[in-house]
Amino acid sequence: MSDTSPRFPRPLQRTRLYEQVAEQISAWIAENGLKAGDRLPPERELATRLGVSRATLSQALVALEVVGVVAVRHGDGTVLTDKAGSARIKDAIRAHADRMPEVIEARDALETKLAALAAERRTDADIAAITSALDEMARDVDAGGRGVHADEHFHGAVTAAAYSPLLASMMATLRELIVETRIESLSQPGRPRDSLAGHQKIADAIIAGDPNAAYQAMHEHVLMVSDVALLRERP
Repeated sequence: MSDTSPRFPRPLQRTRLYEQVAEQISAWIAENGLKAGDRLPPERELATRLGVSRATLSQALVALEVVGVVAVRHGDGTVLTDKAGSARIKDAIRAHADRMPEVIEARDALETKLAALAAERRTDADIAAITSALDEMARDVDAGGRGVHADEHFHGAVTAAAYSPLLASMMATLRELIVETRIESLSQPGRPRDSLAGHQKIADAIIAGDPNAAYQAMHEHVLMVSDVALLRERP
């Protein structure tokens, strides 16, 4: 017997405010004929032009950075990339938001184990690489930057110190997705310095050769990374 019950359409997804603003920015870019390499106006000026708050504009710009439409260069402002003309920016932003919880789960599973192994297996050269990444991030944060590249170098040094080729391969598979979450996290107010402190705690445990403390420190760090405005505003 065939099913004759009515089929209702799937509920529409609510568009988040920062998604709307991201689309406004994209439309403004197109209307003004901007292209790759051009800089956007300062946030205060752009917020005034679009009639939105600085906070919402900042979140929209982070979303655009995450999907590769803009690049934020410390001391040089927000610069357009060759993806600035993409017609499906909102879809890309939403896809990032939807997959972010799974990426964080994967990071917690993999990186906590890598940190514990690093505490057991690290060499003097590994300690030097981890310490160098910490110093690099400290310099960037002190200069007003977010420490994005140094953050990646730190986690790469921890992964290398674990001497687990299979886990390292898994991390490499996730690299691009982790870069997205890293940008999102380090764009939160005060987060770069908090992240630096979390890295120091992980490094201290690895240098001390304490796998349990390294595991716990990395777990706490990943939990902090997961606390981002984008996920707090999920419908």
